[in-house]
Amino acid sequence: MLEVKTLKKKYGEFTAVDGISLHINKGEVVGLLGPNGAGKSTTISMIATLFKPNSGEILFEGENIVKNPKVIQPFIGYVPQEIALYETLSGYENLKYFGALYGLSGKAIKEQIQRISKIIGIEDRLKDRVSTYSGGMKRRINIGVGLLHNPKLVIMDEPTVGIDPQSRNHILETVNKLKSEGISVLYTSHYMEEVEAICERIYIMDHGKIIADGTQEALLEQSKIQSGMKLKFEKPVAQIVDQIKAMAWVTQVQILDEYEMIIRSSGNGSSHKDILNALMAMNSGLISFDIQKPDLEQVFLHMTGRGLRD
Repeated sequence: MLEVKTLKKKYGEFTAVDGISLHINKGEVVGLLGPNGAGKSTTISMIATLFKPNSGEILFEGENIVKNPKVIQPFIGYVPQEIALYETLSGYENLKYFGALYGLSGKAIKEQIQRISKIIGIEDRLKDRVSTYSGGMKRRINIGVGLLHNPKLVIMDEPTVGIDPQSRNHILETVNKLKSEGISVLYTSHYMEEVEAICERIYIMDHGKIIADGTQEALLEQSKIQSGMKLKFEKPVAQIVDQIKAMAWVTQVQILDEYEMIIRSSGNGSSHKDILNALMAMNSGLISFDIQKPDLEQVFLHMTGRGLRD
């Protein structure tokens, strides 16, 4: 459906996006992750035809939208990070106004507002002024605006920043509903748990480049991050740390405090039982343990050297 080929964007001598390529299939939710300044916002702005690249191609259903932006504009829904609503109007009036900009009127706009309000879960507050809404409710209306014209592709740029858990759940449910209707979604977020919950594939950007992509499982495999165990002891770990480091399976020991440590080991988790047996045999004073499987947060930190919110 959407294919980006060797896209590049420069501002003077600074290269914000450096030859990236990606694709989105019909009805697919794709995550675009990166630390601040990685080039995500510039990338999605070019896909949304807000910025023009210096070079590269963006193909929508085979048509080059860099040369002809009007090919994609009627079929794209863009939900910006900033709230773009009229505070003195009601939610309904906002949706009606923006629907008119899309060319909707009469029965068509009423039916669309009714349908969209159910999707975003805000039917009971539509007649209230936006100024009385919580931040989460404003964001839901903001998303509703981007859905009024039945887009084929929706770009969501940090849609859950600074909102309550209930509204966050509504937005994630909205994304899943869009997917079930065959609508594609490009989703950026600083919350890894959201990406893990809704995205089928993920692109990781850093310094203007795509440094990794794939399913969650594929990214975990690419990173080669080993599983670990968080261990708590009744005696100071300094007394046994050398013995633990000498174990054949142990690759890394991280001391958390006087009584706690994290052990990483080879064997993709199969060595955990052997390590625990060895600890019991040496009378280590082990009180508790917690198996820690690698997750996307660790993958991201491993690949970029920075946290997602940095």
